[in-house]
Amino acid sequence: MRNLLTVVAAAGLLSVAPMPGRSLVDQVNKNGQGVALKGYDPVAYFEQGRPVKGSLKSPHEWMGATWWFASAENRALFSKDPQKFAPQFGGYCAYAVSEGYTANIDPEAWEIVDGKLYLNNSKGVQKKWEQDVQTRIGAAEKNWPSLHK
Repeated sequence: MRNLLTVVAAAGLLSVAPMPGRSLVDQVNKNGQGVALKGYDPVAYFEQGRPVKGSLKSPHEWMGATWWFASAENRALFSKDPQKFAPQFGGYCAYAVSEGYTANIDPEAWEIVDGKLYLNNSKGVQKKWEQDVQTRIGAAEKNWPSLHK
């Protein structure tokens, strides 16, 4: 039996790839309660220049996730143009996506580049990201379609 499995796997007949049309990861990185960005306000990165924890009092549903905001004003800005404020790569670690996989994020490890929000797994990973941001963004943009579709 063991030899048969080896032959089947070697022949490519045994596959762990998802079926066509099935996502490898969710479009948006969210916690077990469906909350994006670990509950941080995506607009605050742009408007306040820092990560700010959002509130359950101001939720907004978008892309199958619940987004929290620190203020009604931030919620209104997001609801008018979510693409402008949502983190790139569904809120997964941009460095990881540039390497061809997904990883969770630390909302404190972030950077806005050319008007887009990028998050990373940790401040240590953020330092690696910052060594060659444009190359990392290019690689992540190339890898992202195969990771989520």
